[in-house]
Amino acid sequence: MPALFQQWTSRVIAAAGIQPGQRVLDVVCGTGALTRAAAVQIGPTGKAIGLDVSAGMLAVAARLAPEIAWWQGAAESLPFDTASFDAVVSQFGLMFFANQAAGLQEMMRVLAPGGYLAVAVWDTLDRTPGYAALVALLQRLFGEHAADALRAPFALGEARTLSALLTGAGIPAPEIATQVGTARFPSIRSWIYTDVKGWSPLGTQLDAGQFEVLTAEAERPLRAFVTANGTVEFPMPAHIVTARKA
Repeated sequence: MPALFQQWTSRVIAAAGIQPGQRVLDVVCGTGALTRAAAVQIGPTGKAIGLDVSAGMLAVAARLAPEIAWWQGAAESLPFDTASFDAVVSQFGLMFFANQAAGLQEMMRVLAPGGYLAVAVWDTLDRTPGYAALVALLQRLFGEHAADALRAPFALGEARTLSALLTGAGIPAPEIATQVGTARFPSIRSWIYTDVKGWSPLGTQLDAGQFEVLTAEAERPLRAFVTANGTVEFPMPAHIVTARKA
């Protein structure tokens, strides 16, 4: 989580203009990094809710922050009344919505007038050199299907694709700001473990034997991203979409 996502929570919170006392919904919250950060920002007089379709992710979130309300549900049919929240946010989940336009429309529906929507998505794969190299390795070792699993998180990276989605969903006057973060891992093996066992769809693609093959084969093609002290670092840009409900 710190390697990829934690550095973005403050940026998304700032983009949504989240203030003390507000009601905030985090859609596709995962294990709740953004939800927890929002809860700190709004303080004891506010209300933060994290929603995800995965019971496993929510179980981890609940262990980490039992005081926060965690809901299981789909972005395309949010179980909340219209105009229920002052801010609606989503961090690196929109790419995986079953119906992206419907999910965006639902997020706007539950947003109160004057409230802000803020959504973060990864930039393109070709502007993320570490993952471009890892995808090429997956393609060589295991074929198109495995490589596509790691291409999926970057599916909305092209600004034209993202803009067309927002326009088609009826999002009012969306703004897209591109910012650069840094992916950091203790080692190449840790990096591979994070992707196979953690955030990407690769977890359902590779078995234990393939994981070991990938880890062994990764040392040479990925060593360009190893620093002098043995850790891994590379730029990881993302787009943050903001829109205000009239």
